Amino acid sequence: MVIGVPTEIEPGERRVALVPETVARLTKSGSNVTVQRGAGTAAAFLDSAYESAGATLAADAAAVYSVADLIVKVQRPSDAESAMLRDGQTLLALLAPLGDPASVEKLAGHKVTALSMDSIPRIARAQSMDVLSSQANISGYKAVLFAAEHLPRFFPMLTTAAGTIPPAKVLILGAGVAGLQAIATARRLGAVVSGYDTRTVVKEQVQSLGATFLELDLGIDAEGAGGYAKALSAEQETLQQELLAKTIAGMDVVITTAAVPGRRAPLLVTEAAVQGMKPGSVIVDLAAETGGNCASTTPGEVTVAHGVTIVGTTNLPSTMPYHASQLYSRNVYALLQLLIKDGVVNLDMNDEIVKGATLTKDGEILHPPTLAAIGSKA
Repeated sequence: MVIGVPTEIEPGERRVALVPETVARLTKSGSNVTVQRGAGTAAAFLDSAYESAGATLAADAAAVYSVADLIVKVQRPSDAESAMLRDGQTLLALLAPLGDPASVEKLAGHKVTALSMDSIPRIARAQSMDVLSSQANISGYKAVLFAAEHLPRFFPMLTTAAGTIPPAKVLILGAGVAGLQAIATARRLGAVVSGYDTRTVVKEQVQSLGATFLELDLGIDAEGAGGYAKALSAEQETLQQELLAKTIAGMDVVITTAAVPGRRAPLLVTEAAVQGMKPGSVIVDLAAETGGNCASTTPGEVTVAHGVTIVGTTNLPSTMPYHASQLYSRNVYALLQLLIKDGVVNLDMNDEIVKGATLTKDGEILHPPTLAAIGSKA
């Protein structure tokens, strides 16, 4: 069986689906791997490393698609890439089906067996395949670095001959994987950190990292099925925004992480809340790609509103492509261990992981997984 790795062509995407470390493991187990020349260059993985790992290098994407039985990507294929897919081929990528249902129909039209890395059920047995967690860890870490870069103040407390400088105050909205990593990173940089989540069950996790858990009385505990957060009613959202605004006013940095697959991100930081912050304060909005948790966010840009810097940079994992690719590649390898039997892709649709990840098969669209609102788990 031939596994193909084309270069990612999405603007700003610097990750690669398989790194040399994983390629070596695949070739050792009997698979052939074809990698497009330059596919890993942006992530600091050179062609020579792939050759040393046993991969065959292809001149262009067409050469990869023409020989591969299984295509492994990071982003969903563009229309041009989809045109190179052929009947019976298997595709593995971050297809985000809830965000673009039409793309699933196109894949079914090509009679491709498509599996989405972000549709794998988040169960204990699938932890090694959990790309949402591996990439969210990077987003949470990088969000704090962005905040420190744009904040015109120190993060830690400093005692100097010119006087004592107090530590920065940081609020993390959402205590999921990204939020908890942001809390840990901000604490390492010396900030005074508070964490908020509608699920009170995460209070202990926030406190274990040395942060204060912000409790708002919304009249409910929003813990939902599978550990996800339930969607709030319109009245509860308004109350949440008003209560958060009071705390946000005293913060130097606010990092937001709330997202809902296939829907606009919930609004947590209103325009009035931004206006109430101190000049020079920073907001890093990790939900910018789906509309943003902050009313003043411009997706893909860093802007200033009411004297507050708002970072709306999207695809944060791609800003750390080496480790993002390494972790993604390991997630892919863990899934391939489940899928590849006797040298071919063998889908056991009775397996919960396989069933959850498979979007299309033999021209048929399978029922995609239904994800609850993940206000703070992603």
